[in-house]
Amino acid sequence: MSKSAPSDQTVSNHPLWEKRSAQRVLEVGHDHLMERSRKIVETAYELLDEAGLEGLTIRAVLTRTGLSRRAFYERFEGKDDMILAVFEEAIRKAARLFGEHVSKLDDPLERLRLIVRFIVLGKSMQQGVVSNDRRGAALSREHLRLAESRPTDLKAALQPLIALIEKQLADGMEAGLVRKDDPRRLATLVYNLVSTTVHTELLSAQDSPLDHTSRTQLANDIWEFCRRAIAA
Repeated sequence: MSKSAPSDQTVSNHPLWEKRSAQRVLEVGHDHLMERSRKIVETAYELLDEAGLEGLTIRAVLTRTGLSRRAFYERFEGKDDMILAVFEEAIRKAARLFGEHVSKLDDPLERLRLIVRFIVLGKSMQQGVVSNDRRGAALSREHLRLAESRPTDLKAALQPLIALIEKQLADGMEAGLVRKDDPRRLATLVYNLVSTTVHTELLSAQDSPLDHTSRTQLANDIWEFCRRAIAA
């Protein structure tokens, strides 16, 4: 008579407590690694705001964070990888912030209008802002460059914002306010229109103080164009 197969615990070379302990070490190590990674990305974000793309160097990041070059390259392939992380984090935070602002509104078109407005206005949403939007201009330049050099990574980074736009369009279609179409395709078209216009505006005025009035008018004009394009 053949013997029954041994249990998983019997055949394992390591007791369960060792597995649990090893998992704990991995979790703690992951948190430690991510803490330093987040510190690098946050510092890069600050440097973009202060000095634009020219002021964002690996040396500047390491000087401000106190981290070693080894610590940096354990987490990022190089400057491009770091900038992509900054861009991805900016999009993720923006999508979450925009979503929170519009979540209580019933009208999907009004929600979409505000999202478009938020994207266009950016830093000039703060009344009285007179500084240059160096970070916005830098991220616009990198957006255009990444579209050529790392299109797959850029597409993934944009997903939170495009998904937010898609949700409003899908709700609008269900309510009969938006023409029937693939909501993801339409969301991508809306985002591309808005972002391309914003990139042009930011890059042409990167050395000038932000003009809240003209940026607000631009937001209104872009929304009117989008509204007519998606209307049922």
